Amino acid sequence: MADKTILLVDDAAFMRMMLKDILTKNGYDVVGEAENGVRAIEKFKELKPDLVILDITMPELDGIKAAKAIKAEDASALIIMCSAMGQQAMVIESIQAGARDFIVKPFQPDRVLEAVKKVIG
Repeated sequence: MADKTILLVDDAAFMRMMLKDILTKNGYDVVGEAENGVRAIEKFKELKPDLVILDITMPELDGIKAAKAIKAEDASALIIMCSAMGQQAMVIESIQAGARDFIVKPFQPDRVLEAVKKVIG
């Protein structure tokens, strides 16, 4: 089975590093990283990853808008949103924007992996 490819998007390099660590240790291939929504869309078009893990709160273009743009580019794109705030409204908005799941910071490896497995196997 080929490794599943993942694009990580978070304005905090530390958060991307934590996620990358969790994912690569478990056999996923992190093919790209982006620090804002604008770069996320560019990287998505360039890399065509199996999954995008998108932070909600980012400069230039937030995760919700980026998710909508990615879904507009490719309706079958798989997205998991993450946020530090456990706000119900954000979760609902994320799902409406096309996200398949939602993970909350600080990241718990088990929860991250459960979400990723659920969405891309």
